[in-house]
Amino acid sequence: MTEEPRDLGGFIRDLRRNARISLRQLAEQAGVSNPYLSQIERGLRKPSAEVLAQLASALRVSTPLMYLRAGLLEREGHDVLAAIAADGDLTVAQKQSLTQIYETFRRENARNAAEGPGEVDKAKKDDKDDKEAT
Repeated sequence: MTEEPRDLGGFIRDLRRNARISLRQLAEQAGVSNPYLSQIERGLRKPSAEVLAQLASALRVSTPLMYLRAGLLEREGHDVLAAIAADGDLTVAQKQSLTQIYETFRRENARNAAEGPGEVDKAKKDDKDDKEAT
């Protein structure tokens, strides 16, 4: 199941307003035209993945979160990102920090899963040996 893309424009507009930047400033920072960004926010245009990445960078949110809201990523496993984005009690900077921490943990877990349990156990043993040596 994918996130409904129909609220993408509102999501971008809310992020922009929470960051206290104008439409013109965001358009300039993201490298898109002011009218094009306005059309995205009003739901008249569907931006490409590249434009979404540029907007995410300018708004200081994760690209995967922006892709999730646009319906480009599967929702499974990304409920945490959606919850972080929807939390009105967090600042944009706090949302960005939590998202980065979460994504770091997911990448680490995926890397550990790819290495297999033998490699993870070996790495833990090496860490233990290093600590005992100091």
